[in-house]
Amino acid sequence: KTKSAMQSIVDKATPVSDEPLPADQAFSYSVSAIDANTLRASWKIHPEYYLYHDKFFIDVKGAEFGDVNFPKGEIKDDEFFGKIRVHTGEFSVDIPLTNIESSQVSFIAKFQGCWLGGICYPPVEKSTDITLPEVTAGNTINPVKTLPKSVPSVTSTNSEPLNETDKITALLQQDNILWVLASFFGFGLLLSLTPCVFPMIPILSGIIVGQKGGVSTKKALIMSIVFVLAMSVTYSMAGVLAGYFGENLQVLFQTPWVLMVFSAIFVALAFSMFGYYEIQLPSGLQSKITNISNKQEGGNLIGVAIMGFLSALIVGPCVAPPLAGALIYIGQTGDAVLGGLSLFVLSLGMGAPLLLVGAGISKLPKAGGWMDNVKYVFGILMLAVAIYLLDRIITPYVSLILWASLFTLSPIAMGVLNSLTSTTVAWQRMLKGIGLLIVIYGVLLWGLVARGGGDMLAPLSGYGTSVQAEKVHIAFEKIKSSDDLDRVLAKAQSNNQVVMLDFYADWCISCKELERFVFSNVTVVSEMKNVIALQADVTANDATDKALMARFNIIGPPGILFFKDGVENRSQRIVGEINAQDFLKHLNNSK
Repeated sequence: KTKSAMQSIVDKATPVSDEPLPADQAFSYSVSAIDANTLRASWKIHPEYYLYHDKFFIDVKGAEFGDVNFPKGEIKDDEFFGKIRVHTGEFSVDIPLTNIESSQVSFIAKFQGCWLGGICYPPVEKSTDITLPEVTAGNTINPVKTLPKSVPSVTSTNSEPLNETDKITALLQQDNILWVLASFFGFGLLLSLTPCVFPMIPILSGIIVGQKGGVSTKKALIMSIVFVLAMSVTYSMAGVLAGYFGENLQVLFQTPWVLMVFSAIFVALAFSMFGYYEIQLPSGLQSKITNISNKQEGGNLIGVAIMGFLSALIVGPCVAPPLAGALIYIGQTGDAVLGGLSLFVLSLGMGAPLLLVGAGISKLPKAGGWMDNVKYVFGILMLAVAIYLLDRIITPYVSLILWASLFTLSPIAMGVLNSLTSTTVAWQRMLKGIGLLIVIYGVLLWGLVARGGGDMLAPLSGYGTSVQAEKVHIAFEKIKSSDDLDRVLAKAQSNNQVVMLDFYADWCISCKELERFVFSNVTVVSEMKNVIALQADVTANDATDKALMARFNIIGPPGILFFKDGVENRSQRIVGEINAQDFLKHLNNSK
């Protein structure tokens, strides 16, 4: 039998069996009360097996518990996860109990390990009911005095500083479900202020404005609720599946053909708003849907729900600590109910502002030339959403041309260059001024196009003394696989250098925000001079990309990891967007 890479590093004198043992035999486990306030959990690991240090999870029902001193373990070059801490042999840990509710407690232990022959086991979960002894003199067993010599005692990772994602995962492990759900709703409200939700506003608004004859506030609110509920159900279902199977469905929908098709749909919707045509279904199907819609009091709710579903998967793919934490919790514990419910509430928080937008749109005048202009505006916003989607798959230069065209031609088409009349009122003059400013901005973008590119948010930055500053950026070394990473980590360890690994994708809007505002920051670039900067482009989302992300439990980009001595400093991991100042704190803490 051919030996695996992992098997090749073990002691030659230790033979490896032809077949793996059942998990209970490979990882013998027991737990008991050693006194009225302390539990002792013990593991006896077969010589051909090992347990992952960061896969331990413990909980006590009926009491709280303090810090747990786990062994430090040893560094192994694991073929699945690279260099990682593992445990072998025998060891025990004591769990101090506090706030004990009764003499009966339940101890839950979860752990995961592998066989040296190349097989990894699913996570093992053990739940044990324990009766605590009464507090009497002389019945206390001495606590563990020593651990195996090769495994020095250190504080468990549970007491080490946690990164934002791990804090969210820990939050989900609390018993107060209402507090957990309230927290996730708050996280959703905060995420509603990010690019995750902004593209949803013109989509929902366009749907409401596009209804024939206008809609009442009640109907607009119902349509908004259906849109948000469809979005929330999609987020939660996709999250549960991602947690179970490690596949982020939002990532799967970021392929070029999906984005191009969906962009074309928004272009078609835009020209429908401009009045060039009406998008209609075949008469037979249309009559059936009309009959259903008439009973719903809220317009075509089926179409609204479909747009909410597609928008959640395609328009707003975001990875933030609350989302990543919930997915890790689902993957580690298998608790799809709490994990999925948390994601659902998170999505409701993200969609709450959309309800206000939907209700507000219904207050606009229902007829006349004003309404035609409103439709034109939302048609332009639909075109902006189409370009926003294409941004993920086209070159920055082509994207710049599209945005320059939109910002110059749209106001002109709306009549911004038409002469004012004596009957023009103040608000019309103000709108004309805003339109002229947009045209001027579009012209500045054409200036960037003429120079071969530049930053849309700073269209004047390419002139004068700012030219050199525009070129400042972290010099990334591109990697693709775990093997590429391990080679760099080995070299960095010998040179006593810190390594930063950035997960990036072309379709990741947050990644581009990091590129623009963090990785191009002068102070950040200066502080990174002695740090090896790696970037893994996972745009293709192929098997190699998935394997590298799975190695570190990365749900999707952006994700920034720091390594020292060949091992990740997990407490400094960054998931989602971050500003330059906070990035520097993580960087300095990793050195």
